[in-house]
Amino acid sequence: MTQQDAPDEDEGRRRESTRRGGRRAAPGEGRGRRGGWQVADLPPADDAGDWFRGRLPEGWFSDIEVRTDREEITVLGTLADQTAAGAETEGRINRFRSETKAERIEIALEAQARYQRKVSWGVRLGVTEALFTHVAAPVMTRLRQPERQVLDTLVDAGVARSRSDALAWSVRLVGEHAEEWLGQLRDAMAEVDKLRAEGPAL
Repeated sequence: MTQQDAPDEDEGRRRESTRRGGRRAAPGEGRGRRGGWQVADLPPADDAGDWFRGRLPEGWFSDIEVRTDREEITVLGTLADQTAAGAETEGRINRFRSETKAERIEIALEAQARYQRKVSWGVRLGVTEALFTHVAAPVMTRLRQPERQVLDTLVDAGVARSRSDALAWSVRLVGEHAEEWLGQLRDAMAEVDKLRAEGPAL
């Protein structure tokens, strides 16, 4: 399934203006937390895991993992047949991808209409994990000289090919070494969202 390109910035502004009756949005309007990481009119995806477990055909997977963020829902399924090895593993994964393509597209379109996010697919077979599709979302940031020098050092040392590669590498490194802390942070944010939803309306 081919991922569509995201609309350009001007197109995004035109759509936003149309949704708000042609007027310019007020600063901060239509957003959740500061920093813009969560858009208020984006449907929540807290139940995406349950939705996919109920929607996927029986027999596809013995277990599934569903990951979500603002742009994407990734469905990573463990194939029920775990006996393949070596080249047979690759063949088994390719066969599953080919045989289920039409139905996966149909399910993805339903999920995209429900959650307003792209759907990506992947499978696990034994120790092998293969992603069929995924979204690579651009992220803009401004860095001061000391921060740029960190990226340039990674590039000069051959760790990364470019500053953008170096930044992505750094994010992955932080994720690997701070997973427990990031998990606690996500749990805390979820609790804040819950308390906010249960609070009195203003």
